[in-house]
Amino acid sequence: MKQLLTATLVALTCPLSVSLAQQVQNDATAPLHLMRPAYKYPYGVPQASEVKATMERVKNYLEATTFAQLDETGRLLKRGNFRLTSYEWGVTYSAMLRAGELTGDASYTKYAADRMLFLAQQAPKFKAWLDKGEQIDPLMRQVVRPAALDDAGAISCAMMKYGKEGLAKKDRQLLDEQIERYYDYIANQQYRYKDGQFARMRPVANTVWLDDMFMGIPALALHGNVDEALRQFQLFHEKMWVPAKKLYRHGWVEPQKPVEAGGYLPSFFWGRANGWALLTACELLDVREDPMVMRCFKEHLAGLMPLQDFDGAWHQLLDNNLTYLETSCTAIYCYCLAHAINKGWIEPEQYIGQTLLAWHYVNAHVNQQGQVEGTCVGTGLAFDPAFYAYRPVNNYAAHGYGPVLWAGAEVYKLVSTLCLKTNDSAVHYYLEDPGTNEPIFEVK
Repeated sequence: MKQLLTATLVALTCPLSVSLAQQVQNDATAPLHLMRPAYKYPYGVPQASEVKATMERVKNYLEATTFAQLDETGRLLKRGNFRLTSYEWGVTYSAMLRAGELTGDASYTKYAADRMLFLAQQAPKFKAWLDKGEQIDPLMRQVVRPAALDDAGAISCAMMKYGKEGLAKKDRQLLDEQIERYYDYIANQQYRYKDGQFARMRPVANTVWLDDMFMGIPALALHGNVDEALRQFQLFHEKMWVPAKKLYRHGWVEPQKPVEAGGYLPSFFWGRANGWALLTACELLDVREDPMVMRCFKEHLAGLMPLQDFDGAWHQLLDNNLTYLETSCTAIYCYCLAHAINKGWIEPEQYIGQTLLAWHYVNAHVNQQGQVEGTCVGTGLAFDPAFYAYRPVNNYAAHGYGPVLWAGAEVYKLVSTLCLKTNDSAVHYYLEDPGTNEPIFEVK
């Protein structure tokens, strides 16, 4: 009887023992390399339709919150969530134009064209009021009497990129007049350092801002003054480039003594300013593939790529991982990388993984309303780390919207035209389809 009971117990427990053994995952029983990683954001190759859907949310939000019209007084622009005349919106207009070009969706082009044409149409009236000594809307003062590169550079570039096909002769003339008004400020009125470089008299005299690469140089090139644009680029590179970091300092102020004689040049590597520099190189290379600019562009990438966080973004101070991850600079780098791949300037395989990683981060920071989250607000120039580390972020920081649309447009083209696959759990580029099509790692 005891033997029978023992046999029965063994018979009952053996299947359970085998089942438990089968559930244990170890190197002998399971392909552990296929375990699901705990990514914070999706990982892999996005669908073009998914990229376009994100862009649509942003565009729809902006269409609903920015108005190409005057208010009830007829003397002020109708206020929305963003300023139609700011340099950030110049970036947004360029991004909308590129999005329309690459997606074939004319609604993006229309967004930019409607607002740029509206400003050009209103300019003569506001200029006449200002010439008579009347007070005018400060936003329109930027248009009719620009007083900084911020007023003129980015928005004039967008106007120059707009093809103007189908426009009435009068509207074409008004746009051309506005372009010339902006360009005259950039080429002839902006303050310059003694060597001819764009400079500012704030926060202290003869300060060079890295931002002004983008605020001034592309407009020179698009207007046809490529030699001066290249000269300005070289001057910025000489003062702002830090070879040991392969990054640009945000600000330069003339040291009282030369550096070689003990003078000190403070160097703070602000993310978005480095974005403006990288973007300037892209804009110049689109006009002329100059070897000097191409070399600087690739060296800058060599400094930036190792600093990308594993979640896909770059830090507010690029070389300080204690500062927060910032959306606008990440979107600019994503755009420049995708654009460079699409243009054939850099090899896809070496850069595609980090490009898509950046896009997934950017995509995750566009909320359902279409707002861009995690963007640093407008930032001046300082020579200490606290200033940058504690700059606030805000969903109404206009600097994030154009870069996100620009990045989306280029990534849309990237995933629509290149053979990109997730193979052996990682993202790769192929000349021909290798036959693998692993699903994207979604975050649950």
